[in-house]
Formats: sequence, C-alpha cells, structure tokens
Amino acid sequence: MSNLDKLDRAILNILQTSGRISNADLARRINLSPPATYTRLKRLEQDGYIDEYVARLNRPKLGYGMLCYIHIGLQGHHSEELESVRRRLRDMPEVQECSFITGEFDYILKVVLRDQADLERFILRELSPLPGIARISTSLVVSEIKSSTSLPIIDE
Repeated sequence: MSNLDKLDRAILNILQTSGRISNADLARRINLSPPATYTRLKRLEQDGYIDEYVARLNRPKLGYGMLCYIHIGLQGHHSEELESVRRRLRDMPEVQECSFITGEFDYILKVVLRDQADLERFILRELSPLPGIARISTSLVVSEIKSSTSLPIIDE
C-alpha cells in the first residue's frame, strides 16, 4: 500500500463498488483528467492491485437458495493427498471459496447449492469420495448479515 498515493486509493475504493464506471466518470470523481486517470488505472492493473472485473450475481434469483460453510477434516496430511484434495476442490463449481485452515478441521468451504437434495448430492458424490476425508461438518446459513467483496482501503 505504501506505493499507492491518495488518488490510487480513491480509484481502488470507487472501483470496488462501481466496477462498471466509465473512465470519464471515474476521472470526474477523483478530479483528474481522463487520460491521467486511464494511465493510473492501467498501472494499477499491471501492478496486480486489480485482479479482475466481475459482476456479482443474485444467487437466490438464479436458483441457489442454499449457502453453506463446510468444514473438512483429513485423516492424514501427506503432500500428495493434500494436493489431490486441493485440485478437486478448485474444480467444483459449487465451491465459492476454499481455505486451508488451522484448528480442528483442515479446510473450510463456502458452498452455494440449490436445496437440501443438492446438498446431499454434493456431500455424497463430491466430497465424501475425496481421498483421505475423515470428517465433514456442514453449517447452513440462515441469513446473510453482510456479504461484501470490498477491502478496507484507507487514506494514510
């Protein structure tokens, strides 16, 4: 963050909530010329501060009414087994997020599913066959209090 000045941070903050903003509107909001804004934006992209531009879709409207967090515990921690599980989890479209964690379990997954039958299918046909799975614990989300993709970028 030390490489970013006030205008860079402003650009990143605006893009987190308005990813489709035009360069002209972005320039107006930060009080800079459109060419200078475009140059800064391209530099932020090239330097890796911006990973990608995406649309956040309405999960329930698209039929994914169930959101779960699933903890997975492995029997052992052999490198081949861990890598095999990671590869397979990365390829599962239902898995929105996957983290290798400390504590009682090895992985936590954020998973979107259509309904209870879809959850049963996912656990029995996708997760249970993974090599070395010892435990699976599922928590269903009753309601989302906050769902954000924005990072707290502050002025220094």
